[in-house]
Amino acid sequence: MRVLDHFAPQDVALKLVLSLGIGLLIGLEREWSNKDAGARTFPITALLGTLSSLLSIPFSIAATAGVLILVAFLNIRRLLIDRTLEITTSAALILTVVLGVLVGQGHLFTPVAAAILTTILLAWKTELTQFANRLQPEEIRSAVLLGLLSFVIYPVLPHRFVDPWRLLDPREVWVTMIVIASIGFVNYVLLRLFSARGFHYTAVLGGLVNSTATIAELAATLGDAEGRAEGMLVSASLLTIFAMFVRNLVLLALLSPASASSAFFPLAAMAATVAALVRFQPPTAGPAPELKLASPISLRRLIVFGVLFFAIEAAGTLAERFLGRFGLYATSLIGGCFSSASATAAAANLAARGQVSPGTAGIAAVLTSFVSALMNLPLIFRVPAGRKIRGRLFAYTMVVLAVGLAALVVEKFI
Repeated sequence: MRVLDHFAPQDVALKLVLSLGIGLLIGLEREWSNKDAGARTFPITALLGTLSSLLSIPFSIAATAGVLILVAFLNIRRLLIDRTLEITTSAALILTVVLGVLVGQGHLFTPVAAAILTTILLAWKTELTQFANRLQPEEIRSAVLLGLLSFVIYPVLPHRFVDPWRLLDPREVWVTMIVIASIGFVNYVLLRLFSARGFHYTAVLGGLVNSTATIAELAATLGDAEGRAEGMLVSASLLTIFAMFVRNLVLLALLSPASASSAFFPLAAMAATVAALVRFQPPTAGPAPELKLASPISLRRLIVFGVLFFAIEAAGTLAERFLGRFGLYATSLIGGCFSSASATAAAANLAARGQVSPGTAGIAAVLTSFVSALMNLPLIFRVPAGRKIRGRLFAYTMVVLAVGLAALVVEKFI
């Protein structure tokens, strides 16, 4: 290849502009943070990596070694001034020369994505530090356990039925466990971050983690409150129902998109009705109740969920074989009394395997949601303040279910 071909002006210009932009993106953030290396050092480092990559691999190695020497002098200077180290800036500077090398080799997505993620991590120093300080050992173990489930155990599981009745596919069960656990854990983290912003955030995010546990905790917390407790209990129950509808629809979309389209109208109609009812409740301004929900990921919880999910899925499979779709509907109604997420996931998996139609799975998920919404009522009625609002809350729940039933009829027959 001729030198002129290797250094085609258009190609070189594009790479120089890209590496310059990457360096500026990271460097400006460092400049705003009042670091010694900033808006000039980082772009120059990125350009160094790109130009060295255009020449040869030995030049790239030499350029990286030069940046390492620069980093050493930067930290020696900082030690002499105030006895601190520029660890984060040093790591960012080394990464920048590597990104420049990647640009010189013709990569686009990798260096740009890495530069954006690096800048986010640098800019969110305060938020990440505060979040890390609030972490509990249980939450760290939950994250590790989720990684273990997803990246260590899942790949070695067989993707086939391991029983003569074709009921248990280990990998399918594991995927469902990972999906539901991930949804719960993400919403648990969001609950920790945003619950202080208000009562509605607390109720919705808590409902996405575990609707039954949330309404039980809120009912116990608000049961001793005075004045606005009644209105807050109504809103709490409605908002957790809203969250449950949304979560079940998301599960369907992830596990069986065709079933989600079938259930979308009834679930969306019920969610919209709940939102309208909450809108017309008395104001609930003030400090949000603190939810003491445990992390949704623990070995005991996962075992219980796995057993429950498999039991519901196996019962649904057998019921559908012998009783047709009405057998699945009956299983979903019963499953909704224990875990609407498990029953919804079981119906979605049956549809994904082709054992039932997407429409049948969608109806099963809607029926499960009906039952789960009704299961909140006894939790509210048990607290002292709940006795004063039984009629109103029961009426609201019946209105929501009537809207869902009407939407289901429209979806099915019109």
